[in-house]
Amino acid sequence: MSAQKNITKINNAYDTLSIGRLALYDLKQSIKGVGYSFTRPFHWKKKDFKTLGTVIIGAYALSTIDDESSAFFVRNEPHVPNSFQEVGTRFGSPQVYFIANASLYGFGLFTKNEKLRKTSVLIISSSFTSGVIQSLSKTAFGRARPKNGYDSNEFRFWSNKAKFHSFPSGHTVLSITMAHAIAKQFDNTWSKVGVYSLGAIAPISRLFAGAHWLTDVGVATVLSIAIVDSIDKFLFKTEAYDYTKKEKQISWNFTFSGKKIGFIGTF
Repeated sequence: MSAQKNITKINNAYDTLSIGRLALYDLKQSIKGVGYSFTRPFHWKKKDFKTLGTVIIGAYALSTIDDESSAFFVRNEPHVPNSFQEVGTRFGSPQVYFIANASLYGFGLFTKNEKLRKTSVLIISSSFTSGVIQSLSKTAFGRARPKNGYDSNEFRFWSNKAKFHSFPSGHTVLSITMAHAIAKQFDNTWSKVGVYSLGAIAPISRLFAGAHWLTDVGVATVLSIAIVDSIDKFLFKTEAYDYTKKEKQISWNFTFSGKKIGFIGTF
């Protein structure tokens, strides 16, 4: 039986399942997705380690302008609309983030909309994985936040103080994880651009607020995209949900060369 016939059979079975059984199914897929993402490093190949090396070198290169870029953002913060900062702070907060995703999943569950359920499962499993990693990293690295008067090279390893929890950016992890997971559901390029633009508000607002360095935001962005892509591939390969399009419509790559550092998105 072909993969498409298998998916059709599964979809027909979905229609007869209760809300509770659908929720249980989604919970199982979320747990599997988290397990998959945490164990992937044990299955990395040469190209994966090469990519990791590129990210590390790129992050180091970006860190050379952390102090200057932070001074620029903080200096210009008074010129940024209060509404922009407010939206960025709230959208990247755990409370608003989980309320938004709970609403999305709840609607998808009670209407038995598989695409919305799949999107929420992708967001939940990805945010849990990235959240655990960023939380542990913040404590382990103990990097000082810009607004506390320290330079970018000030670290207090394993510190439990919030002012030394700068790396990586938690607001960025949450907002980019959700934005990337949602953007992957659209075929239209402009729809993707719109979603990514909204997702970028929180990271940028944190720079203006002096809460994070540029590398905090950059590394958090790479982490979020990598985890979402990894779990999305897992859900696609296991045929957990109906993918009516290719599992990846846009490929993001971190690159640096000469005086250029950034992301290249291939549609």
